[in-house]
Amino acid sequence: MLKLVLGVNIDHIATLRQARRGLEPDPLQAALIAQKAGADLITIHLREDRRHIQDSDVYKIKENINIPLNLEMAPVPEIIEIALKVKPYKVTLVPERREEITTEGGLNVVKLLPDIKRTVKRFIESGIKVSMFIEADTDQILATKESGADSLEIHTGKYANSIGLEREKILKCIQEGVLLAKGLGLIVHAGHGLNEENMDAIAKIEGMEELNIGHSIISRAALLGLSQAIGDIKKRII
Repeated sequence: MLKLVLGVNIDHIATLRQARRGLEPDPLQAALIAQKAGADLITIHLREDRRHIQDSDVYKIKENINIPLNLEMAPVPEIIEIALKVKPYKVTLVPERREEITTEGGLNVVKLLPDIKRTVKRFIESGIKVSMFIEADTDQILATKESGADSLEIHTGKYANSIGLEREKILKCIQEGVLLAKGLGLIVHAGHGLNEENMDAIAKIEGMEELNIGHSIISRAALLGLSQAIGDIKKRII
């Protein structure tokens, strides 16, 4: 079995900062802490509406971490140009809707294939690896291969939000998708909605190489780190 890589998504550190449009908490500091704690790569999503990660975050994080940066992004001209300047280790192309709370599904590579092929070519020529964030769907996997991308990330949101027989059905679909993708020579990742309760079955899929987890980690950090944060302040006032 392949050794799994853990990508830590720190978007929601920036979400907390943007609630006040202030300076803290700093996503760069979160990235450095994640790096020290054993993260294999840092994942951030530069959205068109800049709801959390800002352009300056992308540059600072890329310049200051010693592990790979995975930049999630919609395949739109403005963000493509920023990515080409930053030169992250990898870009992951994702769908994006302004009104969504979080990414709701996979990118429709089949529908967008001509444009995506041109975008992938630009990134590959710049030395940037490319992944597609897609559903475990045969047509989408085949289109990802045709696009020239190095890898794909299977959207696990539906799996994470389901229970019982429905979850088993979705898991089987993901397993079959991984098998197809590996047969095509693609590197396979997974992410969205994964946590300690539901991740094991995904992690154990033969051929799975990387998991990207963000919201669960940041949520646990907000609770598990609260006691120390309060203690540090108390020490300064007594």
